[in-house]
Amino acid sequence: MSDAVPAGRLRQRLLSIDALRGLVILFMLLDHVRETFLLHRQVGDPMNIDTTEPALFVSRTLAHLCAPVFVLLTGLSAYLYGEKYQGRADVSAFLFKRGVFLVVLEFTLVNFAWTFQLPPSVIYMQVIWAIGVSMIALAVLVWLPRPLLIGLALAIIAGHNLLDGLHFATGSVMHIPWAILHDRGWIDVTDSLRLRTSYPLLPWIGVIALGYGIGPWFAGAMPASLRQRYLLLAGAGAMLGFLLLRVMNGYGETPWQVHDSGVQTLMSFFNITKYPPSLLFLALTLGVGLLLLLALERLGQSRWVSTLAVFGAAPMFFYLLHLYVLKVLYVLAVALLGLNQGTHFGFDSVGAVWLVALLLPLALYLPVRWFAGLKARRRDIAWLKYL
Repeated sequence: MSDAVPAGRLRQRLLSIDALRGLVILFMLLDHVRETFLLHRQVGDPMNIDTTEPALFVSRTLAHLCAPVFVLLTGLSAYLYGEKYQGRADVSAFLFKRGVFLVVLEFTLVNFAWTFQLPPSVIYMQVIWAIGVSMIALAVLVWLPRPLLIGLALAIIAGHNLLDGLHFATGSVMHIPWAILHDRGWIDVTDSLRLRTSYPLLPWIGVIALGYGIGPWFAGAMPASLRQRYLLLAGAGAMLGFLLLRVMNGYGETPWQVHDSGVQTLMSFFNITKYPPSLLFLALTLGVGLLLLLALERLGQSRWVSTLAVFGAAPMFFYLLHLYVLKVLYVLAVALLGLNQGTHFGFDSVGAVWLVALLLPLALYLPVRWFAGLKARRRDIAWLKYL
């Protein structure tokens, strides 16, 4: 294995899984640089094709891969954890504890990194919250027979858009649970504190369960050729399903339209809904994710794959580190250059966002590699496995 991999190994995890996680981490970094330094040009969900330039559209669309791949790989890693230790009992206990840990982390360090408010007036329940609660749900679901688990996962992913028209008014007994599960909205806790359910949970529970369900593809006894065939069939099948449904302007999405420009027509076709993730959103992103996983496995232990795997070996450490680095950079920019975009400091072009997103991994690589190596060496420190 390349010297780029901490301690020469990745704690018995397959290199391709960590490499895929590392790749989408870099896409996430690009999106968070955009959120930090292009906030004056915020995009909606789905995006407005008439006002969103192609470079900004591509930047945001690349980031669509992040949450689905993260959540799928979380479920897959949970299965491999059980294979490594004592089966479903250990998996269930670990999922519950780490899920609670992530929820607490979202409400504290992560939210503070976004808002810099203490005490906060708003708590954004975002991707770490969604992963944490999905892990708690999976702690229960792992006890289901695998065919039933996979069937339930697919039913949630494919069927949740049937609930899109269901809404509950503020004050209704169902408003809070439904805002958390499916209907993105606001929850008033006190006069001075509100919660924003940015990532409705129901579809993500389906994705994490699906990740656990495909876990046997990566078991030690599974031939690599058979695993790769499964990845190809599943990834290509998801992509084909996306294309067929999208061409028909069917189920679960805002219809795409033909524009005067071919580029805008293509943008309209791939302009899909993330909050909550539609069936088409998940079909596209999970299909691409599975095909990328196949490609990374076939690339083997190349230097590029091994370098990506360094970022994927310490994802939570990277997540917290990059949020605070971005916040410090923003504060410094405001102090030195002022608010040049009305109420924000911001770049004038998407190109500057890409430049910063390319430079930051170089700056963060060594501390992330150090922490990944620490996790690999110090297995006696129990809390390290939660990061």
